Amino acid sequence: MKNKKKIHFEISERKILLRIFDVLFVLASLYVVGVIFDFDYFQINSSNYYWTIVLGTYLLFLGTVFEMYNLQVASNQFLVIKSIILTGSTTVLLYLLTPILTPVLPNNRIQIVYFYVAVVFSLFLWRMFYQSFLASNRFEKKALLVCEINQVEELIKGLQNIDPHYKILGFLKTDESREVLEVETNIKNISVDELEVFVKEKGISEIVIATEKTDAITVDLYNKLLNLLESGFMIREYTQVYESLTQRIPVQYVAKDFYRYFPFSRSNQNRLYLFVVRLLELIFSVIGIFIGVLLLPFILVGNAFGNKGSLLYFQNRVGRNGKVFRILKFRTMVKNAEQNGAVFATTNDVRITPFGKFLRKSRIDEIPQFINIFLGDMAVIGPRPERPIFVEEIAAVMPFYQTRHVIKPGLTGWAQVKYAYGDSIQDSLIKLQYDLYYIKHRSIFLDINIVIKTISTVIFYRGQ
Repeated sequence: MKNKKKIHFEISERKILLRIFDVLFVLASLYVVGVIFDFDYFQINSSNYYWTIVLGTYLLFLGTVFEMYNLQVASNQFLVIKSIILTGSTTVLLYLLTPILTPVLPNNRIQIVYFYVAVVFSLFLWRMFYQSFLASNRFEKKALLVCEINQVEELIKGLQNIDPHYKILGFLKTDESREVLEVETNIKNISVDELEVFVKEKGISEIVIATEKTDAITVDLYNKLLNLLESGFMIREYTQVYESLTQRIPVQYVAKDFYRYFPFSRSNQNRLYLFVVRLLELIFSVIGIFIGVLLLPFILVGNAFGNKGSLLYFQNRVGRNGKVFRILKFRTMVKNAEQNGAVFATTNDVRITPFGKFLRKSRIDEIPQFINIFLGDMAVIGPRPERPIFVEEIAAVMPFYQTRHVIKPGLTGWAQVKYAYGDSIQDSLIKLQYDLYYIKHRSIFLDINIVIKTISTVIFYRGQ
């Protein structure tokens, strides 16, 4: 029987592909411009090869900041053009302003125009090609679910909403229910006897085991899955698929077996990592406090007219190991905002003043927390600290919530850069999944990723 399984790219592979061809297209474009036009500002040869390294580094770093490698942005024509212009313009500007690392500025200004047009146009050309011929079909992954009948709809929607290129073509129910489930017409309910034929004919790339009952995998089903595995088909457990696609821990599915799925990152006990992180935190906190002092006159005037209350706002928050500390913030709400009791801040919260909204959007309101970082109550990166009353409320209905307190809370974190502001218990569950993912995979590379995404968040003025 002919195997129709096609080549596909994982999410991480797509991002690597985008990065590689961004750099290649820019360098190729500059080379072509140099050959066709009288362009000698950027020449590629053995004596100045490091220019290409500097340009590629600038391009990849700024492309990450301006979300060129966000796959949702990369697939949206309007958003990717916006990112191309921001990335290309900033890359060229930074390259021109660092003559120690780059060529001396040309006397003929038209050379700068050639350079800018070559960078931006090459990025535009490659990304339009990517959208037209690659993003639409080459990255599609076809999968089959093995699960209980009552899980099917939720699991299909959950996986396909995460990644539009992840297609569930069929499901095999493991219970004895005769219920007929109304799902999309292209998602077929197959039997154990049809499994091997269906997988090979439809070009299934991955079989996802999502059943919570170990006895649901019969001997017959087990043998057929084993045959498929030996034939080169990938078989994965649902929580693994969910975690790799969403970059968060699916605590709603792991239940009692949580610690089986949640080995803590070794970085949490790595003394060298912790020492380096603490040293960097002290440096960043001093820089942050200095910036706060520079902005203080402006904030004082804005607070006097806009907030009409004390400048600093103190609030109890839960820190590492459940220890309560006092967090510092610039005031953003009206006086006596919680006279009727503590409540979540919501979108368009009437208690937030116009000046307070600006402080929140720009993250200026959080600058005093650099003092908390300097004192050791907080880290630069970690789960956002929550108020004790909300911790008690959320922990009562949400398993594993206290687990986020095994490390210091942070000024920014994985949940903050991956998810919008939360104002409900459901939002807290999603943010908890991201926090636990960070604790599980904590590393210097993930920390750098969070810092870059935080810069993007501030630049694009996102947040509550």
